[in-house]
Amino acid sequence: MGVTTRPASTVVVIRDGARGVEVYLQRRPHQMQFAGGLWVFPGGRVDEADHNPEIDEHWAGPSPATWAAVMGVPQQVARGHVVAAYRETLEEAGILLVADPRPPADVAAARRALLAGTHTFVDVVRELDLCVDTTLLRYWAWWVTPAGEPRRYDTRFFLARLPPNAVITPHDDEVIDETWAAAPGAAPTMLPPTYYTMHALTALPSVEAAMASATERDVTRVQPAIEDGQIVLPWGDRYDLPPGSGNPG
Repeated sequence: MGVTTRPASTVVVIRDGARGVEVYLQRRPHQMQFAGGLWVFPGGRVDEADHNPEIDEHWAGPSPATWAAVMGVPQQVARGHVVAAYRETLEEAGILLVADPRPPADVAAARRALLAGTHTFVDVVRELDLCVDTTLLRYWAWWVTPAGEPRRYDTRFFLARLPPNAVITPHDDEVIDETWAAAPGAAPTMLPPTYYTMHALTALPSVEAAMASATERDVTRVQPAIEDGQIVLPWGDRYDLPPGSGNPG
């Protein structure tokens, strides 16, 4: 019996650099089962609490119903992906994606509560009196882990502009290095979703151009295959398995 895919969200945080768009990357510890030692974007699984409709009371911008139409999924599923994008960005990078910033100490305390499991994202939103403004996100891509892998994810990729005055603090247990990159880098250090996203974004001249490009994109499901020790993309590109990747795609 095949392994069921788990829903996940990834956030590609971008900023303007001297040569165009720069993308925030984190490197995962080598011992991690998924993407060990590789460069990734902040992100992770959608938790059950991310589907909680009570978040709608603090929601601005495109509604869960609008996101559902954009993503082609039920409203509850869309809500979960969007909330997971916000939560994972806070947990893994310490970035609170809001237009109205909060004191760094409050953001840090909220992050600790999320990581400790004492708070859900709805709890954090209430305590900090936040408005979840989804105009700050753009839907970018949809990647699914190849069939036959022991861990499989159905991952939605979102773009987000780095908020003004944001201070990035990576999660020590899941990150051994971080960088802002203006080029895709060496393929063996990334899985295909990261590499192809980097390749597209760093070719653009500015964050404004990237956000506009995301709005115009026709996002379709991409599921690579594994053949003869290589990742094979639907358009025919072949990609050597990165060392230690464990679970490609």
